[in-house]
Amino acid sequence: MIDAHHHYWHPSRGDYTWMPMDNPVLARPYGPSDLTPILERNGIERTVLVQAAATVNETEYMLGLADATAHIAGVVGWVDFENPADRENLARLARHPKFLGVRPMIQDIEDVDWMLRRDIDWAFAAIAGEDLTFDALGFPRHLENFLTLLGRHPEMRVVIDHCMKPQITDPSRFDHWARGMTRLARETSACCKFSGLVTEAHENWALDDLRPYADHILSEFGPYRTMWGSDWPVCRLRAEYADWLEAARTLADDLTVEEKSRLFGGTAAEFYRLKP
Repeated sequence: MIDAHHHYWHPSRGDYTWMPMDNPVLARPYGPSDLTPILERNGIERTVLVQAAATVNETEYMLGLADATAHIAGVVGWVDFENPADRENLARLARHPKFLGVRPMIQDIEDVDWMLRRDIDWAFAAIAGEDLTFDALGFPRHLENFLTLLGRHPEMRVVIDHCMKPQITDPSRFDHWARGMTRLARETSACCKFSGLVTEAHENWALDDLRPYADHILSEFGPYRTMWGSDWPVCRLRAEYADWLEAARTLADDLTVEEKSRLFGGTAAEFYRLKP
């Protein structure tokens, strides 16, 4: 089993600008010693560590953790798309055996059309040129632009983070999200991370709140293009690691044994090209 999306951070580093420092769940250090026993209890053998700060320094911090931590199979980092000189950083990072790709924090960028700017197009071409991956982090308002972007760069390996964060607390917005995800599934080769759903739900969420979204993702992308991720420790805002894993297993209960193997490990291993 592979957890395709989690984080480690240390707020005192000072580059987690999105983090509310008065939040008792988020604003504390999280590292391998916190997660390792949880992984062992839940049968998770390997993980993908994903950036949480918009700095190259944090990427190097994560690669240091990966060097020292057996369960970290790979790291998704960050480079500055607005600085073409960071092409050198991307090439340098790509030489690290556990560096997998990058994730710009598009959800936090005010300009919804940022990803389509021609002055950052070099970065997408470079990602594809280095045979790296692109984690697409956004909200439903970004769906149309991601479809355009992926059409510009069909050779780029892309995974959509957190099912594009559907607004589960407002079911009236389901149709817009579902139409956009269907187009991404049918018109691009992108994969999707089966993660983040609990965080977008009410505090007292129930499985039935998540089920329409899970069913749509598994139907449109299928288990061979979908990978489970914990989004730990962010998931702790709504559920502990084991609770979300149990919910995900229940939501995927109708899959075959082979399909479950893909969802909970095989798809991530193939997409990120994780070494055994």
